[in-house]
Amino acid sequence: MARFPVLAVIPPVVFAGLAALFFVGMQREDPDALPSTFIGRPAPAVSVAPLGDLSEFDEAMLAQPGVKLVNFWASWCAPCRVEHPTLEKLAAEGVPIHGINYKDDPAKALGFLDELGSPYASIGADVDGRTARDWGVYGVPETFVIDGEGRIVLRFAGPVTTRSLEGQIRPAIASAQGEIGQPGTP
Repeated sequence: MARFPVLAVIPPVVFAGLAALFFVGMQREDPDALPSTFIGRPAPAVSVAPLGDLSEFDEAMLAQPGVKLVNFWASWCAPCRVEHPTLEKLAAEGVPIHGINYKDDPAKALGFLDELGSPYASIGADVDGRTARDWGVYGVPETFVIDGEGRIVLRFAGPVTTRSLEGQIRPAIASAQGEIGQPGTP
């Protein structure tokens, strides 16, 4: 009687399992999006240092009424430069944006803002990257939409462009507002 080669079955079974896992992953609404476990939960703690004499960002600002954005950025980040005009547009529309400068030289960060302007209602420096880590930031830029109760509605990784503004950020802002006319309405 011939023995069945059990070891010959293992590779096809492993391959089928991986193929199923990849297929399920590609069926997500946005397969390129980085998931966040913070959606719907209170925003993590903020521990940042002042950046120059700019209005300092603190954790209490996250619980203030109205929708707000938290944007992680750095002067050495080319995509941060790309998204800057879009952030300025949002700020001009009345959306409060709180900036967290990530692992940057303070003089260079201030020079970046002097050159391009500042869309930030307040700002802080995350010198050692601890706040970014606590927020689950993979890299800069990353932007979070926060509702009026301090909960994260959206995590957007990458530069905020016109396309992402209209397709993801504005819908998240509208969802977080709950009613028309709330502060932070674009």
